Amino acid sequence: MHNAIIHIGSNLGNRKSFLSKCRFLLREKVGTILKSSSIYTTEAWGLKGQKEFLNQAFQMETELSLHELLKTCQEIENLLFRQREIPWGPRTIDIDIIFYDNEVTEDENVIIPHPRMHERNFVLHPLAEIVPEYVHPILKQSILQLKQNSKDPSYVSL
Repeated sequence: MHNAIIHIGSNLGNRKSFLSKCRFLLREKVGTILKSSSIYTTEAWGLKGQKEFLNQAFQMETELSLHELLKTCQEIENLLFRQREIPWGPRTIDIDIIFYDNEVTEDENVIIPHPRMHERNFVLHPLAEIVPEYVHPILKQSILQLKQNSKDPSYVSL
């Protein structure tokens, strides 16, 4: 079994419904949700002037390999009408694999840990709720430390 930390977000359509459907599909296709964060309202990151996002994080147990997990997450995004037209643009659902076990991996398909997670409050806040003591395998800081040291000025609220 593998430990995966997954982050999801939505800022198009019925955002709560997309998060709920995504949770259901993650349980159905990926594995067991061990911990689930609250749903956070966050400022759009990267491309300003968008509707606020709703974000949530999960700690999951899965039998899927990293590449199987990536493929499954992309399939779930497609089922939930994800369009990839504008980088950092509006989306019905976005699923990111933040951590996979304690692996450090980079290939043409995936980079683990997620390369910019430590720069984004919208990721750090939900992660700090569910895995505050988890140590980033490259940065050697806990999620709580990364959150406390964040220079991201964007807001996050419950």
